[in-house]
Amino acid sequence: MINTHYLDSYTFESGHSFRNIPIAYSTWGKLNDTADNVIVVCHSLTSNTLVNEWWSDILGPNKGLDTNKYFIICFNVLGSPYGSFSPITKINGDTNTPLNSKFPVPTIRDNVKAHKLVLDQLGINKVFCAIGGSLGGMQTLEWANQFREYISKIIPIGVGAWHSPWCIAWSDIQRQVIMNDPNWSNGFYSFENPPNKGLGLARQTALISYRSQSSFQDRFKRNKTDDIYDVSSYLMHHHDIFNDRFDANCYLALLDSMDTHDLSRGANNCEAVLKNFTQDALVIGIKSDILYPPQEQEFLANHIPSADLKIMDFSHGHDAFLIETDEINQYLLSWL
Repeated sequence: MINTHYLDSYTFESGHSFRNIPIAYSTWGKLNDTADNVIVVCHSLTSNTLVNEWWSDILGPNKGLDTNKYFIICFNVLGSPYGSFSPITKINGDTNTPLNSKFPVPTIRDNVKAHKLVLDQLGINKVFCAIGGSLGGMQTLEWANQFREYISKIIPIGVGAWHSPWCIAWSDIQRQVIMNDPNWSNGFYSFENPPNKGLGLARQTALISYRSQSSFQDRFKRNKTDDIYDVSSYLMHHHDIFNDRFDANCYLALLDSMDTHDLSRGANNCEAVLKNFTQDALVIGIKSDILYPPQEQEFLANHIPSADLKIMDFSHGHDAFLIETDEINQYLLSWL
């Protein structure tokens, strides 16, 4: 079930202020009497709040995210089309129209601070743990950075201390293919004729970066069906289904949000920021990840004072944290 909480007002780091903005979230389990058994699950780029759908092997009784012990909550990030304040939310002053491409860039810190306000208003006294992969990992690290006495443990997965130039380049290619779609119209496209070719191609580009050469080789080889390579059919399938569930302006807002990720922003250096983390950390990396390679998780683990490091040895690439869920479940069962 997806719930919606409305913040009376919220000001982005950019200075843009809005009133009555929605924050969508889902919960599982029961809050204890001291309201401190909370685990915040931070979702990845195009996921929603329904952790039971994309991490079903991890969420539930006696699993890593044990609903018998913990109160699990997952917030939808700002900019996403799945319920929180976004480019498609009809909130533009007196006109009751979407902001579209005028939607301000939500930083990772914007998201964490907005979600903290919701937790405060829900009566949550303390967060036991925050966990997430990719975009979710960025939020997890910012939870530790912004609210050190409020949160006890963190589990960042497949993420670095900042968004690297390599990752920004992947984001920029996706922006360009969307903005070069004939239907883009400077971001004020009609919902009847959205820039679906560009959005679908951006998704195909991203999917290649989420996997590895060996994972494509193992899965598709050079096989063909009806004279079409299987890997081509796979990419086209995801092109089509992504257009059915996502919005181009929302996608661009989230890419922009990820590019803001830098723990050292406003500080002297990242090493110093990480050394001030007070939480226990389980840092999880993926050996075949080409977006956030293991040396980025090693950097985190080497500088967070109380950190354990696990490197998943699978060929799937970045998406391994959504595929090899049994392994992550075992990590959580033993570490938490």
